[in-house]
Amino acid sequence: MHLHILGICGTFMGGLALIARAAGHTVTGCDAGVYPPMSTQLEEQGIRLIEGFDASQTDLKPDLFIIGNVVTRGNPLMEAILDQGLRYTSGPQWLGEEILQGQHVLAVAGTHGKTTTSSMLAWILEHAGLAPNFLIGGIATDLKVSARYQSGQKQFVIEADEYDTAFFDKRSKFVHYRPRTAILNNLEFDHADIFSDLTAIETQFHHLVRTIPSQGRIVRPANCESLDRVLARGCWSTVQTFGEQGQWQAHPGEHASHFDVIHNGALAGTVTWDLTGAHNRMNALAALAAADHVGVSVQAGLEALSAFGGVKRRMELRGTVRDIKVYDDFAHHPTAIATTLQGLRKQLGSQQRILAVIEPRSNTMKLGVMAARLPDALKEADLTFCFGASAGKHALGWNPQVILAPLGESASSYDDLDKLVDAISLSARPGDSILIMSNGSFGGIHQKLIDRLQP
Repeated sequence: MHLHILGICGTFMGGLALIARAAGHTVTGCDAGVYPPMSTQLEEQGIRLIEGFDASQTDLKPDLFIIGNVVTRGNPLMEAILDQGLRYTSGPQWLGEEILQGQHVLAVAGTHGKTTTSSMLAWILEHAGLAPNFLIGGIATDLKVSARYQSGQKQFVIEADEYDTAFFDKRSKFVHYRPRTAILNNLEFDHADIFSDLTAIETQFHHLVRTIPSQGRIVRPANCESLDRVLARGCWSTVQTFGEQGQWQAHPGEHASHFDVIHNGALAGTVTWDLTGAHNRMNALAALAAADHVGVSVQAGLEALSAFGGVKRRMELRGTVRDIKVYDDFAHHPTAIATTLQGLRKQLGSQQRILAVIEPRSNTMKLGVMAARLPDALKEADLTFCFGASAGKHALGWNPQVILAPLGESASSYDDLDKLVDAISLSARPGDSILIMSNGSFGGIHQKLIDRLQP
Protein backbone atom coordinates (compact mmCIF):
# COMPACT_ATOMS: atom_id res chain seq x y z
CA MET A 1 0.00 0.00 0.00
CA HIS A 2 1.22 3.50 -0.86
CA LEU A 3 0.83 5.98 2.02
CA HIS A 4 1.36 9.72 1.61
CA ILE A 5 1.92 11.49 4.94
CA LEU A 6 1.13 15.17 5.44
CA GLY A 7 3.32 16.76 8.11
CA ILE A 8 5.93 14.01 7.89
CA CYS A 9 8.85 15.82 9.54
CA GLY A 10 7.22 16.11 12.95
CA THR A 11 8.60 13.69 15.53
CA PHE A 12 5.44 11.58 15.74
CA MET A 13 4.61 11.54 12.04
CA GLY A 14 8.22 10.94 11.06
CA GLY A 15 8.40 8.00 13.45
CA LEU A 16 5.11 6.71 12.06
CA ALA A 17 6.58 6.91 8.55
CA LEU A 18 9.55 4.78 9.61
CA ILE A 19 7.20 2.22 11.16
CA ALA A 20 5.00 2.13 8.04
CA ARG A 21 8.08 1.58 5.89
CA ALA A 22 9.24 -1.24 8.17
CA ALA A 23 5.76 -2.79 7.89
CA GLY A 24 6.24 -3.07 4.13
CA HIS A 25 4.36 -0.02 2.84
CA THR A 26 5.55 2.44 0.21
CA VAL A 27 5.80 5.78 1.98
CA THR A 28 6.09 9.33 0.68
CA GLY A 29 5.45 12.53 2.56
CA CYS A 30 5.43 16.31 2.62
CA ASP A 31 5.91 19.13 5.09
CA ALA A 32 6.28 22.88 5.18
CA GLY A 33 9.87 22.45 6.29
CA VAL A 34 11.78 19.35 5.20
CA TYR A 35 14.74 19.51 7.57
CA PRO A 36 17.23 17.32 9.50
CA PRO A 37 17.46 15.25 11.59
CA MET A 38 14.11 13.70 10.72
CA SER A 39 14.48 14.32 6.99
CA THR A 40 17.83 12.51 7.08
CA GLN A 41 16.35 9.50 8.88
CA LEU A 42 13.48 9.32 6.39
CA GLU A 43 15.62 9.69 3.26
CA GLU A 44 17.98 6.98 4.53
CA GLN A 45 14.96 4.66 4.55
CA GLY A 46 14.12 5.49 0.93
CA ILE A 47 11.17 7.72 1.78
CA ARG A 48 10.61 10.48 -0.78
CA LEU A 49 10.04 13.91 0.77
CA ILE A 50 8.28 16.83 -0.90
CA GLU A 51 8.59 20.43 0.27
CA GLY A 52 5.24 22.12 0.89
CA PHE A 53 1.60 21.10 0.53
CA ASP A 54 0.89 21.73 -3.14
CA ALA A 55 -2.41 20.28 -4.37
CA SER A 56 -0.60 18.57 -7.27
CA GLN A 57 0.57 15.89 -4.82
CA THR A 58 -2.77 14.16 -5.35
CA ASP A 59 -1.25 13.09 -8.69
CA LEU A 60 0.89 10.63 -6.70
CA LYS A 61 -2.35 8.62 -6.34
CA PRO A 62 -1.54 7.01 -2.98
CA ASP A 63 -3.92 4.45 -1.52
CA LEU A 64 -4.30 6.56 1.61
CA PHE A 65 -3.37 10.02 2.86
CA ILE A 66 -2.30 10.15 6.54
CA ILE A 67 -2.92 13.57 8.04
CA GLY A 68 -0.78 15.11 10.78
CA ASN A 69 -2.24 17.52 13.31
CA VAL A 70 -0.23 20.42 11.86
CA VAL A 71 -2.56 20.31 8.84
CA THR A 72 -5.56 22.66 8.94
CA ARG A 73 -8.46 23.55 6.69
CA GLY A 74 -7.21 25.85 3.96
CA ASN A 75 -4.12 23.72 3.40
CA PRO A 76 -4.02 23.39 -0.44
CA LEU A 77 -3.33 19.67 -0.46
CA MET A 78 -5.95 18.94 2.20
CA GLU A 79 -8.53 20.96 0.29
CA ALA A 80 -7.76 18.95 -2.84
CA ILE A 81 -8.10 15.67 -0.92
CA LEU A 82 -11.51 16.76 0.37
CA ASP A 83 -12.72 18.11 -2.98
CA GLN A 84 -11.75 14.90 -4.79
CA GLY A 85 -13.19 12.62 -2.09
CA LEU A 86 -9.88 10.81 -1.56
CA ARG A 87 -9.23 8.43 1.34
CA TYR A 88 -7.60 9.93 4.41
CA THR A 89 -7.16 9.22 8.10
CA SER A 90 -5.16 10.55 11.03
CA GLY A 91 -1.74 9.28 12.07
CA PRO A 92 -2.85 7.96 15.49
CA GLN A 93 -5.90 6.19 14.03
CA TRP A 94 -3.85 4.50 11.31
CA LEU A 95 -1.23 3.43 13.85
CA GLY A 96 -3.85 2.07 16.24
CA GLU A 97 -5.73 0.10 13.61
CA GLU A 98 -2.88 -1.15 11.42
CA ILE A 99 0.10 -1.58 13.74
CA LEU A 100 -0.92 -1.72 17.40
CA GLN A 101 -3.64 -4.35 17.01
CA GLY A 102 -2.30 -7.58 18.52
CA GLN A 103 0.57 -5.84 20.31
CA HIS A 104 0.93 -5.45 24.07
CA VAL A 105 0.93 -1.65 24.05
CA LEU A 106 2.76 0.10 26.88
CA ALA A 107 1.67 3.75 26.69
CA VAL A 108 3.37 6.55 28.60
CA ALA A 109 1.12 9.56 29.22
CA GLY A 110 1.42 12.66 31.41
CA THR A 111 2.19 16.34 31.26
CA HIS A 112 5.90 15.87 31.95
CA GLY A 113 8.49 13.16 31.42
CA LYS A 114 6.83 11.21 28.60
CA THR A 115 9.88 11.00 26.36
CA THR A 116 12.33 10.16 29.14
CA THR A 117 10.05 7.57 30.74
CA SER A 118 9.22 5.98 27.37
CA SER A 119 12.93 5.77 26.59
CA MET A 120 13.68 4.22 29.98
CA LEU A 121 10.91 1.68 29.54
CA ALA A 122 11.93 0.73 26.00
CA TRP A 123 15.54 0.41 27.14
CA ILE A 124 14.59 -1.83 30.08
CA LEU A 125 12.72 -4.15 27.71
CA GLU A 126 15.59 -4.02 25.21
CA HIS A 127 18.15 -4.76 27.91
CA ALA A 128 15.99 -7.72 29.02
CA GLY A 129 16.12 -9.17 25.50
CA LEU A 130 12.52 -8.44 24.49
CA ALA A 131 13.52 -6.20 21.52
CA PRO A 132 10.36 -4.06 21.77
CA ASN A 133 8.79 -1.98 19.06
CA PHE A 134 8.56 1.69 19.99
CA LEU A 135 7.60 5.19 18.92
CA ILE A 136 9.09 7.88 21.12
CA GLY A 137 9.27 11.67 20.80
CA GLY A 138 13.04 11.76 21.19
CA ILE A 139 16.17 9.70 20.68
CA ALA A 140 17.64 7.79 23.63
CA THR A 141 21.39 7.31 23.42
CA ASP A 142 21.07 3.56 23.85
CA LEU A 143 18.21 3.02 21.38
CA LYS A 144 19.76 5.27 18.69
CA VAL A 145 16.46 5.86 16.85
CA SER A 146 13.07 7.29 17.81
CA ALA A 147 10.98 4.53 16.22
CA ARG A 148 11.34 0.84 15.47
CA TYR A 149 9.00 -1.86 14.25
CA GLN A 150 9.42 -5.61 13.72
CA SER A 151 6.20 -7.51 13.08
CA GLY A 152 7.27 -10.55 15.12
CA GLN A 153 7.76 -8.59 18.35
CA LYS A 154 4.82 -8.35 20.73
CA GLN A 155 5.58 -5.35 22.97
CA PHE A 156 5.13 -1.80 21.71
CA VAL A 157 6.21 1.19 23.83
CA ILE A 158 4.61 4.44 22.76
CA GLU A 159 4.79 8.01 24.02
CA ALA A 160 1.12 8.80 24.50
CA ASP A 161 0.43 12.47 23.83
CA GLU A 162 -2.77 14.16 25.01
CA TYR A 163 -2.64 16.72 22.18
CA ASP A 164 -5.50 16.48 19.69
CA THR A 165 -5.40 13.94 16.87
CA ALA A 166 -6.21 16.00 13.76
CA PHE A 167 -8.35 18.91 12.61
CA PHE A 168 -11.19 16.43 12.03
CA ASP A 169 -10.67 14.44 15.25
CA LYS A 170 -10.33 16.52 18.41
CA ARG A 171 -9.85 13.55 20.72
CA SER A 172 -6.41 13.13 22.28
CA LYS A 173 -4.00 11.01 20.27
CA PHE A 174 -3.69 8.43 23.00
CA VAL A 175 -7.30 7.23 22.82
CA HIS A 176 -6.37 5.41 19.60
CA TYR A 177 -3.63 3.28 21.19
CA ARG A 178 -5.66 0.87 23.40
CA PRO A 179 -2.82 0.11 25.87
CA ARG A 180 -2.67 -2.88 28.20
CA THR A 181 -0.10 -1.07 30.34
CA ALA A 182 -0.48 2.67 30.86
CA ILE A 183 1.78 5.02 32.78
CA LEU A 184 -0.07 8.17 33.86
CA ASN A 185 3.03 10.01 34.98
CA ASN A 186 1.43 13.26 36.20
CA LEU A 187 -1.29 15.62 35.09
CA GLU A 188 -1.25 19.43 35.01
CA PHE A 189 -2.84 22.07 32.83
CA ASP A 190 -1.12 22.52 29.48
CA HIS A 191 -1.98 23.00 25.79
CA ALA A 192 -4.04 26.11 26.47
CA ASP A 193 -4.61 26.46 22.73
CA ILE A 194 -6.89 23.39 22.67
CA PHE A 195 -7.97 22.76 26.28
CA SER A 196 -10.05 25.29 28.19
CA ASP A 197 -9.02 24.07 31.63
CA LEU A 198 -7.58 21.14 33.59
CA THR A 199 -10.98 19.44 33.75
CA ALA A 200 -11.03 19.17 29.96
CA ILE A 201 -7.67 17.35 30.01
CA GLU A 202 -8.84 15.09 32.84
CA THR A 203 -11.76 14.05 30.64
CA GLN A 204 -9.37 12.95 27.90
CA PHE A 205 -7.31 10.98 30.42
CA HIS A 206 -10.50 9.31 31.62
CA HIS A 207 -11.27 8.33 28.02
CA LEU A 208 -7.84 6.66 27.93
CA VAL A 209 -8.54 4.83 31.21
CA ARG A 210 -11.80 3.52 29.73
CA THR A 211 -9.84 1.67 27.01
CA ILE A 212 -7.52 -0.27 29.36
CA PRO A 213 -8.66 -3.89 29.90
CA SER A 214 -9.39 -5.40 33.32
CA GLN A 215 -6.16 -7.40 33.15
CA GLY A 216 -4.27 -4.25 32.24
CA ARG A 217 -2.19 -2.13 34.58
CA ILE A 218 -2.25 1.58 35.33
CA VAL A 219 0.94 3.01 36.82
CA ARG A 220 0.49 6.35 38.56
CA PRO A 221 2.10 8.59 41.22
CA ALA A 222 0.70 8.01 44.70
CA ASN A 223 0.00 11.70 45.27
CA CYS A 224 -1.69 13.47 42.36
CA GLU A 225 -5.11 15.01 42.92
CA SER A 226 -5.88 15.43 39.23
CA LEU A 227 -5.28 11.72 38.61
CA ASP A 228 -7.38 10.91 41.69
CA ARG A 229 -10.25 12.70 39.97
CA VAL A 230 -9.62 10.88 36.69
CA LEU A 231 -9.74 7.44 38.30
CA ALA A 232 -12.71 8.39 40.50
CA ARG A 233 -14.76 8.63 37.30
CA GLY A 234 -14.20 4.91 36.81
CA CYS A 235 -11.30 2.46 36.79
CA TRP A 236 -11.53 -1.17 35.66
CA SER A 237 -7.83 -2.14 35.76
CA THR A 238 -5.25 -2.88 38.43
CA VAL A 239 -3.31 0.14 39.69
CA GLN A 240 0.33 0.35 40.80
CA THR A 241 1.55 3.48 42.58
CA PHE A 242 4.97 5.08 42.82
CA GLY A 243 6.43 7.91 44.87
CA GLU A 244 6.94 8.57 48.57
CA GLN A 245 3.76 6.70 49.60
CA GLY A 246 3.66 4.30 46.65
CA GLN A 247 4.28 0.62 46.08
CA TRP A 248 7.43 1.66 44.25
CA GLN A 249 9.67 4.12 46.10
CA ALA A 250 13.06 5.75 45.50
CA HIS A 251 15.36 6.66 48.39
CA PRO A 252 18.30 8.91 47.40
CA GLY A 253 21.72 7.58 48.35
CA GLU A 254 24.67 9.48 49.77
CA HIS A 255 25.64 10.61 46.29
CA ALA A 256 23.38 12.20 43.66
CA SER A 257 24.26 9.39 41.24
CA HIS A 258 22.79 6.65 43.48
CA PHE A 259 19.32 5.79 44.67
CA ASP A 260 17.71 2.74 46.25
CA VAL A 261 14.49 1.26 44.92
CA ILE A 262 11.95 -0.03 47.43
CA HIS A 263 9.28 -2.37 46.06
CA ASN A 264 6.33 -3.25 48.30
CA GLY A 265 8.29 -2.28 51.39
CA ALA A 266 11.45 -4.27 50.62
CA LEU A 267 14.78 -3.10 49.21
CA ALA A 268 14.93 -4.21 45.58
CA GLY A 269 18.35 -2.80 44.74
CA THR A 270 20.28 0.30 43.75
CA VAL A 271 20.50 2.35 40.55
CA THR A 272 23.76 4.12 39.68
CA TRP A 273 23.55 6.63 36.86
CA ASP A 274 24.44 10.15 35.67
CA LEU A 275 20.91 11.59 35.53
CA THR A 276 19.86 14.32 37.96
CA GLY A 277 16.72 15.25 39.84
CA ALA A 278 13.85 13.67 41.73
CA HIS A 279 11.75 13.76 38.55
CA ASN A 280 14.07 11.27 36.86
CA ARG A 281 13.88 8.96 39.86
CA MET A 282 10.09 9.08 39.56
CA ASN A 283 10.33 8.39 35.82
CA ALA A 284 12.50 5.38 36.61
CA LEU A 285 10.00 3.99 39.14
CA ALA A 286 7.18 4.28 36.61
CA ALA A 287 9.24 2.47 33.98
CA LEU A 288 10.12 -0.32 36.42
CA ALA A 289 6.47 -0.83 37.36
CA ALA A 290 5.41 -0.97 33.71
CA ALA A 291 8.21 -3.37 32.75
CA ASP A 292 7.21 -5.61 35.66
CA HIS A 293 3.78 -5.97 34.04
CA VAL A 294 5.33 -7.71 31.00
CA GLY A 295 7.50 -10.00 33.10
CA VAL A 296 10.78 -8.13 33.41
CA SER A 297 12.23 -8.71 36.88
CA VAL A 298 12.95 -5.74 39.10
CA GLN A 299 16.62 -6.71 39.22
CA ALA A 300 16.85 -6.75 35.43
CA GLY A 301 15.16 -3.35 35.36
CA LEU A 302 17.64 -1.92 37.86
CA GLU A 303 20.57 -3.20 35.81
CA ALA A 304 19.11 -1.60 32.68
CA LEU A 305 18.57 1.76 34.39
CA SER A 306 22.15 1.75 35.68
CA ALA A 307 23.26 1.41 32.05
CA PHE A 308 20.80 4.00 30.71
CA GLY A 309 22.57 6.73 28.76
CA GLY A 310 19.85 9.38 28.80
CA VAL A 311 17.87 11.12 26.08
CA LYS A 312 18.92 13.84 23.69
CA ARG A 313 17.73 17.30 24.78
CA ARG A 314 17.20 16.18 28.37
CA MET A 315 20.04 17.78 30.32
CA GLU A 316 22.25 17.09 27.31
CA LEU A 317 25.71 18.59 27.63
CA ARG A 318 26.30 20.31 24.31
CA GLY A 319 29.78 21.59 25.03
CA THR A 320 32.31 22.93 27.53
CA VAL A 321 34.31 26.07 26.79
CA ARG A 322 36.67 27.74 29.27
CA ASP A 323 35.19 25.53 32.03
CA ILE A 324 31.71 26.83 31.16
CA LYS A 325 29.21 24.04 30.51
CA VAL A 326 26.34 24.52 28.03
CA TYR A 327 23.33 22.25 28.57
CA ASP A 328 20.27 21.74 26.38
CA ASP A 329 16.94 20.71 27.89
CA PHE A 330 13.40 20.36 26.53
CA ALA A 331 11.78 21.93 29.63
CA HIS A 332 9.13 24.51 28.67
CA HIS A 333 6.40 24.25 31.33
CA PRO A 334 7.04 25.99 34.70
CA THR A 335 6.95 22.68 36.58
CA ALA A 336 9.50 21.12 34.21
CA ILE A 337 11.70 24.23 34.38
CA ALA A 338 11.66 24.14 38.18
CA THR A 339 12.43 20.42 38.50
CA THR A 340 15.22 20.60 35.91
CA LEU A 341 16.85 23.51 37.74
CA GLN A 342 16.43 21.78 41.10
CA GLY A 343 18.15 18.67 39.79
CA LEU A 344 21.09 20.63 38.42
CA ARG A 345 21.36 22.67 41.62
CA LYS A 346 21.52 19.53 43.74
CA GLN A 347 24.25 18.18 41.49
CA LEU A 348 26.33 21.39 41.52
CA GLY A 349 25.78 22.59 45.06
CA SER A 350 25.35 26.20 46.11
CA GLN A 351 28.77 27.53 45.12
CA GLN A 352 28.52 27.17 41.34
CA ARG A 353 26.37 29.51 39.29
CA ILE A 354 23.52 28.47 37.01
CA LEU A 355 22.57 30.72 34.09
CA ALA A 356 19.05 29.81 32.96
CA VAL A 357 18.09 30.66 29.37
CA ILE A 358 14.43 30.17 28.46
CA GLU A 359 12.41 30.43 25.28
CA PRO A 360 8.65 30.40 26.12
CA ARG A 361 7.78 28.78 22.81
CA SER A 362 4.84 26.44 23.45
CA ASN A 363 1.37 27.76 22.72
CA THR A 364 0.53 27.64 26.43
CA MET A 365 3.57 29.73 27.36
CA LYS A 366 3.17 32.19 24.48
CA LEU A 367 -0.40 32.83 25.55
CA GLY A 368 0.85 33.68 29.04
CA VAL A 369 -1.46 31.23 30.84
CA MET A 370 1.37 30.17 33.18
CA ALA A 371 3.72 33.12 32.85
CA ALA A 372 3.11 34.21 36.45
CA ARG A 373 4.63 30.94 37.67
CA LEU A 374 7.97 31.58 35.98
CA PRO A 375 9.70 33.64 38.73
CA ASP A 376 9.19 30.88 41.28
CA ALA A 377 10.18 28.20 38.76
CA LEU A 378 13.45 30.04 38.05
CA LYS A 379 14.46 30.74 41.65
CA GLU A 380 17.33 28.21 41.61
CA ALA A 381 19.05 30.13 38.79
CA ASP A 382 21.62 32.81 39.59
CA LEU A 383 20.88 34.64 36.34
CA THR A 384 17.90 34.31 34.01
CA PHE A 385 17.78 35.25 30.33
CA CYS A 386 14.42 35.18 28.54
CA PHE A 387 13.97 35.28 24.78
CA GLY A 388 10.66 36.67 23.57
CA ALA A 389 10.12 38.05 20.12
CA SER A 390 7.86 41.08 19.92
CA ALA A 391 6.30 40.02 16.61
CA GLY A 392 6.05 37.10 14.23
CA LYS A 393 5.63 33.36 14.76
CA HIS A 394 7.19 33.26 18.23
CA ALA A 395 5.80 36.55 19.61
CA LEU A 396 4.76 36.50 23.27
CA GLY A 397 1.40 37.73 24.48
CA TRP A 398 2.99 39.10 27.67
CA ASN A 399 5.91 41.28 28.72
CA PRO A 400 8.87 39.28 30.13
CA GLN A 401 10.25 42.35 31.91
CA VAL A 402 7.02 42.71 33.88
CA ILE A 403 6.54 39.00 34.61
CA LEU A 404 10.17 38.43 35.65
CA ALA A 405 10.37 41.63 37.73
CA PRO A 406 10.24 39.65 41.05
CA LEU A 407 13.67 38.23 40.13
CA GLY A 408 15.13 41.73 40.14
CA GLU A 409 18.36 42.47 38.32
CA SER A 410 19.17 38.77 37.97
CA ALA A 411 16.65 38.50 35.10
CA SER A 412 16.74 40.12 31.68
CA SER A 413 14.86 39.67 28.41
CA TYR A 414 15.76 40.03 24.73
CA ASP A 415 13.89 39.92 21.45
CA ASP A 416 17.04 39.64 19.32
CA LEU A 417 18.86 36.29 19.35
CA ASP A 418 22.33 37.68 18.63
CA LYS A 419 22.01 40.22 21.44
CA LEU A 420 20.87 37.45 23.75
CA VAL A 421 23.93 35.35 22.90
CA ASP A 422 26.20 38.36 23.49
CA ALA A 423 24.62 39.06 26.88
CA ILE A 424 24.97 35.46 28.05
CA SER A 425 28.58 35.18 26.90
CA LEU A 426 29.52 38.45 28.62
CA SER A 427 27.93 37.29 31.88
CA ALA A 428 29.35 33.75 31.91
CA ARG A 429 32.53 32.95 33.78
CA PRO A 430 34.57 29.77 34.37
CA GLY A 431 32.75 27.25 36.53
CA ASP A 432 29.27 28.34 35.37
CA SER A 433 26.60 26.04 33.94
CA ILE A 434 24.38 27.53 31.23
CA LEU A 435 21.05 25.70 31.04
CA ILE A 436 19.12 26.42 27.83
CA MET A 437 15.44 25.39 28.00
CA SER A 438 13.09 25.30 25.02
CA ASN A 439 10.85 22.83 23.19
CA GLY A 440 12.19 24.09 19.85
CA SER A 441 15.52 24.55 18.12
CA PHE A 442 15.85 28.05 19.65
CA GLY A 443 17.50 29.39 16.51
CA GLY A 444 20.58 27.23 17.00
CA ILE A 445 21.52 29.18 20.13
CA HIS A 446 23.50 26.31 21.61
CA GLN A 447 26.21 26.25 18.96
CA LYS A 448 26.13 30.05 18.58
CA LEU A 449 26.83 30.40 22.27
CA ILE A 450 29.57 27.78 22.26
CA ASP A 451 31.24 29.59 19.34
CA ARG A 452 30.85 32.97 21.08
CA LEU A 453 32.44 31.66 24.29
CA GLN A 454 35.60 30.56 22.49
CA PRO A 455 38.69 32.47 23.69
